[in-house]
Amino acid sequence: MSISNYAENKLLDTLGAVSFSVATPYVKLHLSDPGETGSSGAAAETTRKLIGFSSAASGSMVSSATVTWTNVSATETYAYWSLWDAATAGNCLWSGAFSSTAAVTAGDTFQITSLTLTLD
Repeated sequence: MSISNYAENKLLDTLGAVSFSVATPYVKLHLSDPGETGSSGAAAETTRKLIGFSSAASGSMVSSATVTWTNVSATETYAYWSLWDAATAGNCLWSGAFSSTAAVTAGDTFQITSLTLTLD
């Protein structure tokens, strides 16, 4: 998993008393590694879904509810995700790989039942 350069800079800014928070994070699906900007390998299913997280503990935090895409738009294999600060446009915050890939057929429902963010 990778924290984006944007998020790294914002977190560092907090050490200089510059406030930073993301009120509403959104998750996006990818076929391959999204890269630092979250723009590579995007899935045809472009809808970003709202995702909530529990409070961080021991260097990680876990999503607090299942995220669902109903009637996905294309037959493809989801392998990665990216986390954003807006439903459209905005800034990529984080990206990572799913623990296993998920082959879906157009019209299927896809769910992320748990997403864990961990700092090493």
